[in-house]
Amino acid sequence: MIVEMLKNSVGGALKKLSLPESDVHLEHPADLAYGDYSTNAAMVGARHAQQNPKELAEKIVRVIARNKPDEVEKIEIGGSGFINFSLSRDFFANSIQEILDKDKEWGKNIVLKGRKVMIEYTDPNPFKEMHIGHVMDNAVGESIARIIEFSGAEVKRANYQGDVGVHVAKAVYGIQKLGGKVTDIKMLGKAYVFGADAYEKNEKEKSAIDVLNRKIYEHSDKEVNDIYDKGRSLSLAHFEIMYKKLDTHFDYYFFESQSGVFGKEVVEKGLKNKVFEQSEGAVVFRGEKYGLHTRVFLNSEGLPTYEAKELGLARLKYDTYPYDISFVITASEIEGYFKVVLKAMEFVFPELAKKTIHVSHGMLRLKTGKMSSRTGDVVTAEFLIDEVEKKVEEVMKDRDLENADEISLQVAIGAIKYFVLKQAASKDIVFDFEKALSFEGDSGPYLQYAATRAHSILEKARERNIKESTHSRPKNVTTIERLLYRFPEIVKRAQREYEPHYVTTYLTELAGAFNSYYAQERIVDAGECAPYKIALTKAFYTTMKNGLWLLGIKAPEHM
Repeated sequence: MIVEMLKNSVGGALKKLSLPESDVHLEHPADLAYGDYSTNAAMVGARHAQQNPKELAEKIVRVIARNKPDEVEKIEIGGSGFINFSLSRDFFANSIQEILDKDKEWGKNIVLKGRKVMIEYTDPNPFKEMHIGHVMDNAVGESIARIIEFSGAEVKRANYQGDVGVHVAKAVYGIQKLGGKVTDIKMLGKAYVFGADAYEKNEKEKSAIDVLNRKIYEHSDKEVNDIYDKGRSLSLAHFEIMYKKLDTHFDYYFFESQSGVFGKEVVEKGLKNKVFEQSEGAVVFRGEKYGLHTRVFLNSEGLPTYEAKELGLARLKYDTYPYDISFVITASEIEGYFKVVLKAMEFVFPELAKKTIHVSHGMLRLKTGKMSSRTGDVVTAEFLIDEVEKKVEEVMKDRDLENADEISLQVAIGAIKYFVLKQAASKDIVFDFEKALSFEGDSGPYLQYAATRAHSILEKARERNIKESTHSRPKNVTTIERLLYRFPEIVKRAQREYEPHYVTTYLTELAGAFNSYYAQERIVDAGECAPYKIALTKAFYTTMKNGLWLLGIKAPEHM
């Protein structure tokens, strides 16, 4: 790669000047007028050599110039000693050809080749409606899964769901009190709100729900079992509809009814080994010893808590698929809780603790504020998708499109996912319908439309029998070319930091460059330069498609 070539050139110059060969740092200047790569190696070296940075930069450039790589057109010194490299016309033409040759493989790397990775995300709970927080978790998790796949790993997607626990008992109690029949997903939501309200306000009803909770764990009451089984099946079937809309799938499903049993055994064994201890009838892990806080792993009734189930889950996952790395994607509000779980895991499953990476993200809200499933003030995933889809249909109603419904859904999902993934995952997001659906920039539809525009140009070129070629190239290098070759670097950084927003930011800049190019240049009608411009357009389209795929966003051929 060009990066390694430049690093070797700079490092070799430092060695010839008897300067330390520290790790050479390269970056892209914010302004393309300053070249394609820049290094501060002279400024770092000047501190060791006690020289003027600009004078040292001149010496380094003179050494590099003696054996300048063919891919470099010129080397300049800027500011207080930065060394700026501008790449050659041939380099950019060759990079376009590389994109055309690699096609769907363009941007992939082998950083994680041979590694087995399990990624757990989304995790909606049966007996509750899937809400917009799960949509955010799904968008982040699915994108990270795709980025890791693009980096050579074998990836398995996992979904962990709370099909037992007091929230289920509250819902079942609500169903009993509201007629005893399970009808649809909205009814389950209402039943949960009823049970949650009763649990908090009435001690007698609270006791009844606690008894019901144990019956559900033990599967000991036929009437309760019937309600439970129907409610669980209804929830899981509804979730599958939502996963299909979000263009995601799961290889493995894990449930608290499984992990709880094993988790309890793990904690009981850990109690004997003094990893855990008794406290007021419960079993706890004293996190204060490690700068954390105490968490309950078995409650006073001897039932496993979320924490114990999480320990059981780690082992169940590994027994199902012996992973090298296990990612757990959750909202940041449980970050403190998860730190305690990971610390306890270091004692009971030290080998699995080393393999586990927790990635947290912020919260997704509408302008109405924070949600609460307990009070029923929940913005459901279904509502969000339907509302965005309706607005897309309104915008596109005058366009005569085949498969209009399918395209509307793709644009709606693209709008939602882009809005989630356009900034660092740790930040909270207030969803704005107008901004999410803008075709003017910084949105999913903007990226999709840029890709669609490129596809339409390629269709027109095929009709005129113009074949792409990188030979009859225009003299000047375009901004698009100076961005396209960076795509593999962006993918590597997104993988290294588990941050899809690097891909989102890059694609937005790339789409802007293409739209400006489209507005200013003839492409199909460019005469002898048309084949090169078609090649450039195809390279752009390939990069956009591959980049959008990494974000979990479809690239419609027509919009």
